[in-house]
Amino acid sequence: MERGIADDDFSDLQDMLGRIIWAAVPHPGAHLPLDEEGLAEMARRAKALRESTDRAIVGMFGGNMFELPQWLYRMDNYLMYMGLYPEAVIRLSEKLCSIHMQNLEKWLGAVGPYIDIVIFGDDLGGQNGPLLSPKMYREYYKPYHHRLWSRAGELADANVQLHCCGGVHELLGDMIEAGLESINPVQITCTGMGAAELKAEFGAELTFWGGGCDTRDVLPNAAPRQVAEHVREQVKVFSPGGGFVFQQVHNIMANVPPENIVAMFDAVNDIS
Repeated sequence: MERGIADDDFSDLQDMLGRIIWAAVPHPGAHLPLDEEGLAEMARRAKALRESTDRAIVGMFGGNMFELPQWLYRMDNYLMYMGLYPEAVIRLSEKLCSIHMQNLEKWLGAVGPYIDIVIFGDDLGGQNGPLLSPKMYREYYKPYHHRLWSRAGELADANVQLHCCGGVHELLGDMIEAGLESINPVQITCTGMGAAELKAEFGAELTFWGGGCDTRDVLPNAAPRQVAEHVREQVKVFSPGGGFVFQQVHNIMANVPPENIVAMFDAVNDIS
């Protein structure tokens, strides 16, 4: 949808968010509204799940600060606005964070007692590194990530995780300062995202939830033996001292041979 940003007061932001696909089309469970009835149903379901398992329960909140404006203005426009209209971008971040905060408090009021991980979302990187400079991250998003992630920690005894695709090595220090505790999917083939480098620099402060098997080249194209060797090497690097949850880097696509999927999981089972 086409709209300007420089003079916008974002008074209709809540309505506009309901018109973009990533905010308006809910995944299963998210179709429940954040009203009294919907929150009660969320709490009932989360409580039942908690009572049925001793495994970690993950709650996906979202709270995207960098991506939602791209879907409002188009990515190319918004990235340009970040350079041309810094005050407007900050106004938008303030308004968006306020909306997220209200929703977060309602949502965690219902499911917070029953979950172990709260997942936020913001794809900040590409194949060759961050999509924005560390300076822009600190100015436009870090304060708002800090507000949201800190509030999540106050409302629930849960780990704060960010689903963040791409190469974000240069941003990780600031994200940790903002309250990040774990990151997924850990795209190990991106610039600066090698397992050894990440573990050495951030392993004491950050849990890597992913990075266990490359889904871009290795899983679809390698032989099962090579997949297993790759998985064992990734686990060997990431696992010492804890702070690692095995998962392949991203979704397993339709072109992946089934025997490679079996080889990946067999390799992990043999290690454990």
